[in-house]
Amino acid sequence: MRLKDLREDKDMKQIEMAQILKTTQSYYAQYENEHRPLPIEHLITLCRFYDISPEYILGFTNTPKPLPKK
Repeated sequence: MRLKDLREDKDMKQIEMAQILKTTQSYYAQYENEHRPLPIEHLITLCRFYDISPEYILGFTNTPKPLPKK
């Protein structure tokens, strides 16, 4: 996953991302390190926050195409 790179590109700390996801910094760190699976609701939140596709976050593509607007 690309969570760490995405977060660092925004100059954010893990605690700040954890607050956005309404979780703890410890849990978020485990998502970044792939020691804990990323819940689907967090994936959706991150896609909306970064305006990118879930495929990009999960590493299935190298193109961070945004989600279609509703």
